[in-house]
Amino acid sequence: MAGRVSQRTMFDNYISNMNYALSNLMESNMQASSQKQVNRPSDDPVGMARILNYRASLATNEQYQKNVSQAESWLSLADKTLTQVSTVLTRIKALAEQAATGTVSPENRKEISYELRELYGQLINLANTENEGRHIFAGHKIEDAAYVAGLAVTANDPALSNTTFTVEGGASNTIVFQFLESGTIGTDALDYRYSEDGGTTWKTGTLASNAAPVMLGGARLTMTPGATVTAVDTANEHETDNGTWLYIRPTAIYKGDDSTSTGLTADRYGAADIAATADGSFQRDVMVRIDQSGTLNGAISYSYSLDGGSSWVPATASGTGGPVSLLVPGGFLTLASNGGNALTAGDQFVIRPRRAALEYEISPGEYMSVNNVGKDIFGGLYQAPGQSNATAVYGGDGRNMFEVVGRLIAYTETNSQTGIQQALDELGTASKVILTAAARVGGKENRLDVVQGILESQEDDQTMRMSSIEDVDVAKLMTQLAQQQLTYNSVLKSSSMIMQMNLTNFL
Repeated sequence: MAGRVSQRTMFDNYISNMNYALSNLMESNMQASSQKQVNRPSDDPVGMARILNYRASLATNEQYQKNVSQAESWLSLADKTLTQVSTVLTRIKALAEQAATGTVSPENRKEISYELRELYGQLINLANTENEGRHIFAGHKIEDAAYVAGLAVTANDPALSNTTFTVEGGASNTIVFQFLESGTIGTDALDYRYSEDGGTTWKTGTLASNAAPVMLGGARLTMTPGATVTAVDTANEHETDNGTWLYIRPTAIYKGDDSTSTGLTADRYGAADIAATADGSFQRDVMVRIDQSGTLNGAISYSYSLDGGSSWVPATASGTGGPVSLLVPGGFLTLASNGGNALTAGDQFVIRPRRAALEYEISPGEYMSVNNVGKDIFGGLYQAPGQSNATAVYGGDGRNMFEVVGRLIAYTETNSQTGIQQALDELGTASKVILTAAARVGGKENRLDVVQGILESQEDDQTMRMSSIEDVDVAKLMTQLAQQQLTYNSVLKSSSMIMQMNLTNFL
């Protein structure tokens, strides 16, 4: 038996079919406008989770690429700077070869010294190169210049090899200082003379028996007592076998920090009766925490952290009453009695290495140091933490570029052919140090190129994988969109035709 189809039933079906067709059409329109087939979690819950993971991975990859770009800017500038330093040294070497010849007159050497001083100033400027306001050769102390111009002393007398000289003030020309009497500094009153114009004119004075500082024009010279000096023969213009000579000459003083495996400190927080020392090679600060109260006589439960206390790794050590060495990554923390041997849970120790590296993380767990310790490249004078006076890096030998060139200037301004020839030989060693540093920087740049290529490959791979889940097939979507548009129009037309039929149409 056929049932009656009411107008209400037809209307409900009409509305339901129209909404369904419209919903499908709108969904396709949304995908067409966004070009994404997954626009919200309900579209594909599993796919959305994978998409979010890919997005997080791509964001991390992007940060690593930014870090690589920043590192490249540091290293590229360092590379260019070291190349310029090498060029300046080549010019200095050419001038030194010219000044070392016997046919050059004192006036010619004086003329050469003018250019040498200008080139010396250029070397200091290059050593103070900045990248976005940060000095690239100053270790961690990137806010301040790595070097400042200063004065140093060169002595021709081996008896003064262990004597400390302190020079303050300034001098526009090398000052030659000679002792006119033999004796002991700090014991005898010693007459001296000095010249500020390369030996043309002289001024005299007396070094007091208490080795009080002496004024030499705009410079003040202080000598530690104890060394024996020899009088010069003033009729002899040459320094060889002719008493004690001092040259107060230009130098560069390193103001940055350094990196050394022997500069470890172990700070203690709590456990006042325990002394702590560290030994090893540490790349970063290491925190050590005592986990259970006890003494140095028994088992010691402790943890260490390499990330500033965010995560801790437990460990144990056996105590025998004497110093106990706790094994940590990079070396040992040694605890010893300092009037007591009690350990309290919560006591902490921090191992702090003297490291001047400024690092960028260029891939997960991979770091690149981009700055440099200037003293290890250019030399100069440096006062390390705990030292009372600045001393010449590398003992002032040929590896110390600033000291070598400073001595060359002194010998050129004072017409010392022998000294110029010695400095000329040392310039080759200084150049090798610069070239070695440039090669090290170049190696890091090549490594960054490799890392950059890997990051770009990873980005392409992750983008492709995410696209396979998230992005819509445009050709398929356009076909689907046309079909749904046709379906929706058909629903509208057929429904309008059916809903117009009623009894009045047959009257």
